[in-house]
Amino acid sequence: MTARWVAAENARPGTTAWRIRGVPPGMIAGYASRTYAAAGDTLSLYVSTDAARFHVEAYRVGYYRGTGARLVWTSTTVPGRVQQPCPRTSDTNMVSCSDWAVSLRVPITRAFVQGDYLFKLVGSGGQRSYIPVTVWDPGSRATYLIKNDVLTWQAWNPYGGYDYYVGSGGCPQDVYPLCSRARVVSFDRPYAFGYNGGKGTGDFLSLELPLVQWAEQHSLDVAYATDLTVVDHPEILTDHRAVFSLGHDECWSLRERRAAVAAHRAGVNLAFFGASAMLRHVRLAPSALGPDREEVDYRDSSADPLDGRGDPLRVTGNTWASPPASWPEDQFVGESYNGFLEPSAPAAALTVSDSRAWIFAGTGLRDGQQVPGVIRSDVDSLEPGLSDPADVQVFAHSPLDAAQAQPRTRIGDTFYSDMTYYTDPEGHAAVWDSGTNNWIPDLALCAAGTVCPAPVIGRITGNLLRVLGSGPGA
Repeated sequence: MTARWVAAENARPGTTAWRIRGVPPGMIAGYASRTYAAAGDTLSLYVSTDAARFHVEAYRVGYYRGTGARLVWTSTTVPGRVQQPCPRTSDTNMVSCSDWAVSLRVPITRAFVQGDYLFKLVGSGGQRSYIPVTVWDPGSRATYLIKNDVLTWQAWNPYGGYDYYVGSGGCPQDVYPLCSRARVVSFDRPYAFGYNGGKGTGDFLSLELPLVQWAEQHSLDVAYATDLTVVDHPEILTDHRAVFSLGHDECWSLRERRAAVAAHRAGVNLAFFGASAMLRHVRLAPSALGPDREEVDYRDSSADPLDGRGDPLRVTGNTWASPPASWPEDQFVGESYNGFLEPSAPAAALTVSDSRAWIFAGTGLRDGQQVPGVIRSDVDSLEPGLSDPADVQVFAHSPLDAAQAQPRTRIGDTFYSDMTYYTDPEGHAAVWDSGTNNWIPDLALCAAGTVCPAPVIGRITGNLLRVLGSGPGA
């Protein structure tokens, strides 16, 4: 399912100037007043830098004949300033930079074609970093909806020293989760990390960009949104035939999850390209800058102020499966999170278990055959006895070395990553789960002389999207 506008957009002149190479000197970091915007909106950018002056370049990322992005807008040069330190709220360890002064405002005109954007901050002394923003089209009825997982970007954002996994202070050793972690994280701060040569992009460059570029290279009929777009406008999911959950999409709010469940029952297909999707239970709260700018996850229901007060589905236990929510993700995803391979472990092979299935058409793969270099990081498994749907199919069942991992369950020295698929008996829509956090990175072309699963993974992805784009997957 292709779209002429995507083909025409990617035929426009692109540039590699969007990339940040090496480690830039000095300091520049910023955040936007919104994670997503539409034509007619205005973004406020908050920037702290030791540069005397800086400007902003807005790049729409895509394929663009292999260059990766197109320059859409450039700001005037404005004075730089080092903004005041961002305070920490002592009871929740939330770090917020909401007191920063606005550095400049960006009118989102119709020149900003819907898509994923990197606002590149360029300091006069060579300083460089990004602010990621999604531009959406509320009127789009595209076949596929690409959803950026900004809730998880923020959950893992340690800017100011705290996120849901790290914090400063003395804690007992070998006790997880860390006692000094944040219970609330704020969108009113820059992202402190970014992979693959990025700075300030969260997981986007490593776990999302390869699929965005692959989709636009193939001129797929796509639209763009974020978790917060779905939270604010849950009805948009039924405007599309299939929704893509990207990257490391582990953090879901109740409103977003209910929207996904309702859309699925209405016939919308879902593809979970990363493992551990819908694992962590968060809720949103306003900040001084606007609604849904604070993300809450106590990871301990007894510590959550809402425990015992009102809707138990809003109380943040360690996972969605934890009481009092008690709503396991495998009921919807089709399988459940089962740990992760250590970062030092080599990428494991995908092992085909049902080569006659339509998803392997044209690949030449046979039962038991392995595609090397596919599985890294988090993995999902179909675990007997859990609450997965009754008709789940297993397309790939890949044994992994438990000695190089931290699995939740294992059989001797082995645990598994599964690729699964099922359809809903009411709406007949499908849910597909890759079983690995590395599926999207696998779509990127490899360096010469390395194991490269991209051609096979690309063919499988194409088969999947043809089915999901044709209507309810049953």
